[in-house]
Amino acid sequence: MNHPIRASRSARFYEDPPAWQDADGTRHWVIRGGTFVVVATQALEGAVLARSAAEQPDEYMVLLPEVTRARVAAGADTVSSDGDSLSILPPGASSVIAAGAGWIYRVFSHRAKDLAARASNAADYADGAPELAPLEYWPEPVGGFKLRHYRLAEHARSDTTMRLFRSTNLMINVFLPGQAPRDVRKMTPHSHADFEQGSLALRGSYVHHLRYPWTPDMPSWREDEHARIGSPSLCLMPAKVIHTSQSVGEPPMQLVDIFSPPRDDFSLKPGLVCNADEYPLPQRLADAV
Repeated sequence: MNHPIRASRSARFYEDPPAWQDADGTRHWVIRGGTFVVVATQALEGAVLARSAAEQPDEYMVLLPEVTRARVAAGADTVSSDGDSLSILPPGASSVIAAGAGWIYRVFSHRAKDLAARASNAADYADGAPELAPLEYWPEPVGGFKLRHYRLAEHARSDTTMRLFRSTNLMINVFLPGQAPRDVRKMTPHSHADFEQGSLALRGSYVHHLRYPWTPDMPSWREDEHARIGSPSLCLMPAKVIHTSQSVGEPPMQLVDIFSPPRDDFSLKPGLVCNADEYPLPQRLADAV
């Protein structure tokens, strides 16, 4: 069945009004895709970002930039981070406590329904996103659900700028910081047949180039987009839309790509996913290896 091509949406956390503000002045922005939700928080020292067991039915991820210190807790497990880290939190009650002021990014599946409802673009997905493959949970991690923490500097490689991590429901790619604008002769335009991509800019400025496919319904055609956006921000790349992101301006710049569920193609490349040993492949992929 052919579904209408969804329009891209962007959230500029540096200038858009927040979804809500806490009593201490901590501010939160929320934007969602069909299967994932991103919450960007400009936290003050001591801010507590808590999830109850009733609110959190599955895993989520917490990304701390280099300058953000925080304590992450889930169950009996606690870890303190000086920043530049990624944590995967298990289903159930958990919290992130800011040890200083800074940005904190949390990535959830759309089953965090309270947050999905508060997204600035929640109305876009009232149709249930029929053009997307449904969220498929991958097998439980080795050793069961628990707090998992990764220092991103320990996962830098000389053969790729990618740093991919997956959970049972999410995949994110924390690119190494860029030190120069992107070579315009080395762009990578591509599209995804049945899933979306969220491109989270942590630092620097980007031009997100998008080309919408033509469908039999000519009145629904859209012009190409070349949206320049600063940071922090997030741009949603809809399914079937050709896209590529160009870093521009002064370095450093850093981008994080977000997917839900984990991508098959990346997961099938040996050694590409940093925590692949902790998160098994679903049987349909394991049989293909």
